[in-house]
Amino acid sequence: MDIQSLFLNAFIYLSAALIAILVGKRLGVGAVLGYLAVGMAIGPWGLKLIGQSEDVMHFAEFGVVMMLFLIGLELEPAILWRMRKAILGLGGFQVVLTAAAIAGIAMLFGLGWQPALAIGLILSLSSTAIILQTLSERGLMPTEAGKGAFSVLLFQDIAVIPIIAGLPLLATLPKPETGSHHAHLPLESFPGWVQALGTVGAVLLVIFTTRIACRPLFRMIAATRQREAFTTAALVIVLGVAILMTMVGLSPALGAFVAGVVLANSEYRHELESDLEPFKGLLLGLFFIGVGIGIDFGHILQNLLLVIGLTLGLLLIKGLLLLSLARLNGLPKDASILFACSMAAGGEFAFVLLSIAFTGGILDESTGRTLTAVVAISMALTPVLIIIAQKYACRKSSEAASSREPDVEDEHSPVIICGFGRYGHAVGRLLRTQGIACTVLDRDEDQVDLLRNIGIPVFYGDATRPDLLAAAGAAHAKYLVIALKDSHVASKIISTVRHSFPHLKIYLRTHSRFEAYEFLDLGEERIYRETLESSLAMSVDIMTEHGFPKERAERMAQRYKENDERMIREMAKHRHDRKQYVGKAKESVRTLDELMRSDLDE
Repeated sequence: MDIQSLFLNAFIYLSAALIAILVGKRLGVGAVLGYLAVGMAIGPWGLKLIGQSEDVMHFAEFGVVMMLFLIGLELEPAILWRMRKAILGLGGFQVVLTAAAIAGIAMLFGLGWQPALAIGLILSLSSTAIILQTLSERGLMPTEAGKGAFSVLLFQDIAVIPIIAGLPLLATLPKPETGSHHAHLPLESFPGWVQALGTVGAVLLVIFTTRIACRPLFRMIAATRQREAFTTAALVIVLGVAILMTMVGLSPALGAFVAGVVLANSEYRHELESDLEPFKGLLLGLFFIGVGIGIDFGHILQNLLLVIGLTLGLLLIKGLLLLSLARLNGLPKDASILFACSMAAGGEFAFVLLSIAFTGGILDESTGRTLTAVVAISMALTPVLIIIAQKYACRKSSEAASSREPDVEDEHSPVIICGFGRYGHAVGRLLRTQGIACTVLDRDEDQVDLLRNIGIPVFYGDATRPDLLAAAGAAHAKYLVIALKDSHVASKIISTVRHSFPHLKIYLRTHSRFEAYEFLDLGEERIYRETLESSLAMSVDIMTEHGFPKERAERMAQRYKENDERMIREMAKHRHDRKQYVGKAKESVRTLDELMRSDLDE
């Protein structure tokens, strides 16, 4: 490829990525589906701007490698240990049952148990890249379905190691001739058990090297105070791990994930994340475009009914198993459907495993091409399935919410409280004891009925609706207390109030600093973190018990609170730049220590 063609292809890919982001955002389907659609459009079966290029796919797959490395950085071993039941339970059962079910069906159609088992294991995996990206874009990662999907994907990513190690043992066909350009792996000519030991040894080498060698290296780099040195070191680590994994026939993404987990406790974790994030986003986009380009519509058209049938069969079988497992693990119906829809398709690791299965004499070329098409099509359908499942859940939720008629009345109170859980209950009770009337709205039917049974007046109604706020007396009330745990609902209420009742003074409950940042962006100032006051009160009691004068302990707590509130407003401005945010956080710790200690010298 000459230099002009190289620049032209780079221009086409980057332009396609930009168009995919804009179109996906505009249509509300997310960037991933946009990438896949644009890839199909510019590929050999569309506008023919780009031909089938393995070189580009290998380059783009580096985005998946970096994504797994960054996921690993977020997962300290302690966190993995706390998640072990979800990872091993839900994830383990999903892989084993899916592989067994698909292998059993394949054997019914005449395949031997070795290729049938290989197909079952390959198709049991899902797309980490597409699922996590789509769930994140749609704000679904904190949900029960998102957490369940994350746990299963973690197990799948780890399970790839034994699957790759064990595939050579299932070979029944002579290995195909792949031409002189084929890159022979160092362990390729050895027996299967030697290859299995080699893969385990490579993983142990990654763990040992990353744990022992990287931290001293990072300390030397940090001493240079050159940010580009950190970026270079991060890329060297990821590339080095990827090369080692490739040499022994392992997935480079798996090696990167292991390296990330080992470095999760490193004090340089945040620097690594911020330096690699831009590379990950761009290369992941190219990977999705490459998947779209790589869909072989010629083979699909020649075997149309077979490919469609296998794709629907995969989604149905895998989806039903996932739905059953989710329900058995206690997930609600809507969350189970979303979980099953997000995980039902094949994954990017299938391309690697299918290549190993073909070159290792496990599957013939025709079967490999058909399964590659099935996996690619199912991956392209994943964002669509997630969108459909989310809309279904929203519709059912809306229907459930509207099944009971609101009964809001105007009590001519100066205060309206939205949400009457443990937080709103304390606010309302205290105000009422002092003669300040409060009108309370809550959309939890069980909570409303319970409170009414014990004599506390609460109205059933959704405070995001301007008509219900008006019915509650918002036109002449003075204060609105938002005591809800769900920050998304709180944001909707703020928007409604600012549009329809701008005179109301809003008092907000928040759960964390990051929620406080979001509300500060909306222009809110009366923000109360639910744990701050109680933690300060406990500190005052401890200091008093320890011998501090009570007045001094209370003064120190007040000083801490004022400084903390000031720093939250400062840090909110920098939270989108991780390096600046970390720097500001360190400055805040140092400033607070100096400020609080200065009182000891007074």
